Amino acid sequence: MRGLFGSHIQLTAKVLDLRLERQNLVMGNISNVDTPDYKARRLEFEGKLQQALNNDARGKMTRTQSSHMPAVFSADGFQGDGLKEFKARHVYGEDSVDMDKEMAIMNKNGMMYNALASVIKKNFEGLQKIIQEGGK
Repeated sequence: MRGLFGSHIQLTAKVLDLRLERQNLVMGNISNVDTPDYKARRLEFEGKLQQALNNDARGKMTRTQSSHMPAVFSADGFQGDGLKEFKARHVYGEDSVDMDKEMAIMNKNGMMYNALASVIKKNFEGLQKIIQEGGK
């Protein structure tokens, strides 16, 4: 599969996994909306993903010297910051789960997941078309 799609298929799969993990975390926040002293949890990975891809904040490739080539992304050791680095804190009035905020995060994450899944689907549809037309 690697030769057909290049390394972006691994990157896409990892981002889909992280988006699914974020969705589960947000649903956990929503399910605990009435739990006393429950603190909403977050999973942030976009900044570290940009760093892993050697991109700056605007998505452009960065290099330390002009003669260096950018590194290729490896999804093996990459993961988002979440439950491992979660530090409990208590600020009265700020720690309770805000349902509107959680729903907005969930909807945005869901749309981005679906967009990425559509890109993957198009890749496989193109491959299917090539296979079908090649057999004629």
